[in-house]
Amino acid sequence: MSKPLVVITGASSGIGEACAKTLSAAGHPLLLVARRIERLEALNLPNTLCRKVDVTELAGFEQAIKDAEALYGPVDMLLNNAGVMLLGAAHEQAPSEWKTMLDVNVMGLLNGIHLVLAGMKQRQQGTIINVSSIAGRKTFPSHVAYCGTKFAVHAVSENIREEVAGDNVRVTVIAPGAVETELLSHTTSQEIKDGYEVWKEEMGGVLNTQNIADAVAYAYGQPQNVCIREVVLAATGQPA
Repeated sequence: MSKPLVVITGASSGIGEACAKTLSAAGHPLLLVARRIERLEALNLPNTLCRKVDVTELAGFEQAIKDAEALYGPVDMLLNNAGVMLLGAAHEQAPSEWKTMLDVNVMGLLNGIHLVLAGMKQRQQGTIINVSSIAGRKTFPSHVAYCGTKFAVHAVSENIREEVAGDNVRVTVIAPGAVETELLSHTTSQEIKDGYEVWKEEMGGVLNTQNIADAVAYAYGQPQNVCIREVVLAATGQPA
């Protein structure tokens, strides 16, 4: 392949799907992983391996990466995009929802890093881009556990960036504000979802997924000796 392999988690919709289309159009072979493989296959992108993977299960994730590397060569960029946002008041929300977010948003991200980082260090080449959120930099009502997971993404990213800077490996955080995706639909409280929709209208609309894909492509497209450590972006009308 003329361009190196990119791995994208949570690629079946939203930000992951937009990034897959953008990086495929740029000529990269892809490994797309998600639980809804039919959505991945429906994208019908060239030089793309689709795998049904739960990022919290290390063995399946590892096998998918091995299969992709056998076809397309070593992973040059991992986009840790898989995530869950389940909003709720701390005294009301089910702890099982907290665990789901911690498992996917933190452990799933760490699993991906674990699977590609040693090879990147050995090759002295590679990029890890972690999709976080403005909720990883400040708090919001009903976001307590979600904010906790995204603050963790920021901390993990910066810690690993420092560790691998001398190995010519880059780590970037993309921290979007509100984006038009399926993310909110997983929240069980209709009152919270309704309030969120009102907030989106009050700010005059939110980012679209292509805005985030463009930010990812910009950060990844820099020369290897340039690390965009963090990109924070939101709709101009988003005040918080």
